[in-house]
Amino acid sequence: MNHVQIMSRRMVLPEQTTAWLRPEPETTVDLTPWDLRMITLEYIQMGVLLPKPPSPTTAAGGQGHHAHVVERLASSFARALGRFYPYAGRLAVAPVRDGGSMSIAVSLRCSREGAELVHAAAPGVTVADIVAPLYIPGVVHSFFPLNGLVSVDAAAGSHPLLAAQVTELADGVFVAMSLNHAVGDGTAFWHLFNTWSEISRRQSDGAAISSPLPVHRRWFLDGCRVPIHLPFRKLEDIAGHEHSSSVQQEECFLHFSGESVRKLKEKANAEAVGSGGATISSLQALLAHLWIAVCRARRLAPDQSTTYALLVGCRGRLDGVPAGYAGNAVVRAEATSTAGEILKLGLGWTASLLNRMVASFDEASERDRLASWPRNPSFACVSPPPAALVVTGNSPRFDVYGNDFGWGRPVGVRSGPANKMDGTATVFEGGGGSGSMALEVCLDPEALGRLVADEEFMSPVSAATA
Repeated sequence: MNHVQIMSRRMVLPEQTTAWLRPEPETTVDLTPWDLRMITLEYIQMGVLLPKPPSPTTAAGGQGHHAHVVERLASSFARALGRFYPYAGRLAVAPVRDGGSMSIAVSLRCSREGAELVHAAAPGVTVADIVAPLYIPGVVHSFFPLNGLVSVDAAAGSHPLLAAQVTELADGVFVAMSLNHAVGDGTAFWHLFNTWSEISRRQSDGAAISSPLPVHRRWFLDGCRVPIHLPFRKLEDIAGHEHSSSVQQEECFLHFSGESVRKLKEKANAEAVGSGGATISSLQALLAHLWIAVCRARRLAPDQSTTYALLVGCRGRLDGVPAGYAGNAVVRAEATSTAGEILKLGLGWTASLLNRMVASFDEASERDRLASWPRNPSFACVSPPPAALVVTGNSPRFDVYGNDFGWGRPVGVRSGPANKMDGTATVFEGGGGSGSMALEVCLDPEALGRLVADEEFMSPVSAATA
């Protein structure tokens, strides 16, 4: 049976006895244009599949249970929240009179009301049920908390900004987390997740936990007036405030070994010699390989315009963003061509499009966009998607397989149902190391069927390893 049963729910408060968390009065954190633009998206949802932890009575020959593991994870989660205590707060909305008109301001209230921790069980699901199939089974979506919640809903309904779920499987454990997209991006998400696993592992080993510097830092463009006044009378007026498309999609999980990725990169660079001379990266080569195959799978007409959108991190590209910044710092970059050009001109030419798209990031232009955003705000939205769009988020640089909570490294990674549409491709580091990568691809069922039957596309794909 694939049934997932909720065993318990609790609100976990930031651990206040740690050396790095000093008692402070309630404070309010103003949100940046980067943050506010994401308020119409669903929560970020990622999780890792872990081996089965040892039971306390196993050595004595009994079966035992894993309540002790859940309690330890709750304890380490509280300590991690001690470093990221604003995530235990709530979004707040306040009316503001701007001259003769009314507007609203949305902020992060560091009230330490807690993050939710859910303990669930799916005894009929095995690790192999998750990692072996090419298609991702629907039960995986039940391993994530706060499904269907849009980030702005947290301001409207006082929902938690952060929730974690620990789901016991027949022979493993899935640990997932959902983070409100208005308070953090993928970098912030994985920083918190990595911190949680490190604290849990140290607790398991009996090692001392160091007292690091606070990590939740904010940054605003010089001259940015905060709080930002949004030109709406109420939250419901925000354009794009809607849930993801209800159209059914299917997902597959694809593994690319380090050797396969290197071969794609070598081929792309060899073909791109006459396309400007820039070096194609491993990720650009892999995404170009995907873009070409998706054009074929969708059976696009040669003159059909197609766009690849990539979420590009700004932390190393915009001067002044401090180390430890824990908000959003991503921009959407797009490359557009026709399906005919993509299919005819091949991997090197297509990868060069992506390379130029990333290289075109301009600090001055981004600063201008940030400064002008409050006057004419626009919001990210995943529904309805354009017919020929592919969009990729996350990064193969994020540490997935280092998340050992105290009983073994992950054997897999998956994302939740949030922010998925026809054309979403989430990228992860590969479980095989040495430059391996993985793609979680969401497409219309007919197109996905053609994609996984495409021998040219699937030839670099490895057998399931994580």
